[in-house]
Amino acid sequence: MVLIVAPLGCSSKKKTRAPRVPVKIAVATQASMPFQLTSVGNVEAIRSANVAAQVTGVVTQVAFQEGATVRAGQVLFHLDSRPYRAALDQAAGVLERDRALAEAAQQQAQRSQKLYEENVLSQAEWDQARSDSESKTAMVRADEALLQTARLNLEFASIRAPISGKTGPLLVHKGDLVRSGTNEPLVTIIQPQPIWVTFTVPDRAVPLVQRYRASGMQVTVQPPGGAPSEGKVVFVNQSVDQGTGTLLLKGEFPNRDGRLVSGQFVNVRLTLFVSPRALVIPAIAVSTGQEGPYVYLVQKDSTVTPRPVVVDRTQDEMAVLTSGLSPGDWVVTDGQLRLSPGAKVLIRPRAPATP
Repeated sequence: MVLIVAPLGCSSKKKTRAPRVPVKIAVATQASMPFQLTSVGNVEAIRSANVAAQVTGVVTQVAFQEGATVRAGQVLFHLDSRPYRAALDQAAGVLERDRALAEAAQQQAQRSQKLYEENVLSQAEWDQARSDSESKTAMVRADEALLQTARLNLEFASIRAPISGKTGPLLVHKGDLVRSGTNEPLVTIIQPQPIWVTFTVPDRAVPLVQRYRASGMQVTVQPPGGAPSEGKVVFVNQSVDQGTGTLLLKGEFPNRDGRLVSGQFVNVRLTLFVSPRALVIPAIAVSTGQEGPYVYLVQKDSTVTPRPVVVDRTQDEMAVLTSGLSPGDWVVTDGQLRLSPGAKVLIRPRAPATP
């Protein structure tokens, strides 16, 4: 019996398929994109006033609450008015007396003039009578000024708000002696509506600011943890600060809800213009190689190829492109480091594609 043993040949090697690289993608789209400059601004009141005493006296009443909103002309403090009322009465009495003396002197001067014209009085006697009348008349005018001063001092014993606004901390209390002619305020009033925000932009942005200033630049501010507020630019400085290399601007905001508080620091966005149909992709899709910026473009067969792009600017985590892609192109936003030209990809859920 003959056994035939078939020779064992080498089995053919199976071709191994390269695994697909999992990536996230976004679609290049056209969108309205603003051109914005960012800065940090400081909120400041358009109007503020330090309320001080114009006369010296003891505070007898505080007629408002700390932090209250007051109107212009509202009484804030009452001072002891008794000394000023007495001074007013005294000035009124002096004026009444001197008016009577002036009237008598005037009548005497009229009689003296008649007698002088009849050659009964001498020139010296007529001059004396006329001088006495004029002196008494001048004294009356001085008394009237003193009476007006006394009336004002009595009025100043009631200290009123010079502007409408919100009061700050109360710096004096009932029973305190306040003095005129000092720089120590009794309270500060700040007008909260509208309000200014001052901020700066770098000197390299000055040509853009000057170019779009006439078209009406918009400014948006956002306090930390707060909602944004829209305003308008009301001031652009005419010179750049040589020390900081920045240009000062001011925005005005209605601040109807009082969210912006004087002295507060806020984030500022100055919108110079808006590109209505800008081509945008997420900025994380753009890589930089030896030849400049590029993206990985996903082909219809799920392979990728590097595509050079020209980035105009980055705004709100979105890259605005001037060339390199077309609307609807797919670009890789996550997983680029594991890719090489021609690699096949497995698309995971897409990243947001709109700004």
